[in-house]
Amino acid sequence: MAETDAAKVAFLGLGVMGGPMAGHLAGAGRSVTVYNRTAAKALAWVARYGGQAKPTPFEAVEDADFVMMCVGNDDDVRSVALGPTGAIAGMKAGSILIDHTTASADVARELAAACAERSLGFVDAPVSGGQAGAENGVLTVMCGCDDPEDFERARLAVGPYARACERLGAAGAGQLTKMVNQICIAGVVQGL
Repeated sequence: MAETDAAKVAFLGLGVMGGPMAGHLAGAGRSVTVYNRTAAKALAWVARYGGQAKPTPFEAVEDADFVMMCVGNDDDVRSVALGPTGAIAGMKAGSILIDHTTASADVARELAAACAERSLGFVDAPVSGGQAGAENGVLTVMCGCDDPEDFERARLAVGPYARACERLGAAGAGQLTKMVNQICIAGVVQGL
């Protein structure tokens, strides 16, 4: 059995993207614990997919091998990942934080440094494909990661909802690539 098949996973953020992504992990047989700032969303997710919900990011990540996060913006990332009740404080050594939020390269580098201080892996991994891609499990994941081995482990972990997952450089590179992607899409839309 592969490491990722038996992995314990925490998923933080169950919006229109995160909810279906976490659902694909549960559907692949992963043990999934969820957290959402609106507790009712977490409880509704558990009622649909199983697993368990926890009231704080710190509690949700206990014993998780992989922690996926998909929240709104830089401030949301910091509030969920950092601080005494944040995910990073609760993660076990050797686990990996995979941030799917479309945020800044600066916050990605900030999280990479915070993770490195605690012997945690970090991958900034924004996604493209929209809500339909999340629901159908065919997202494109653009990754930045300082450690190629951590990236390989993360790539396998996100497999249930990723059509493509590529490392594009060090921490922050995923966010920069997503920014270029968005500019290209805007240019095409403007051209049409």
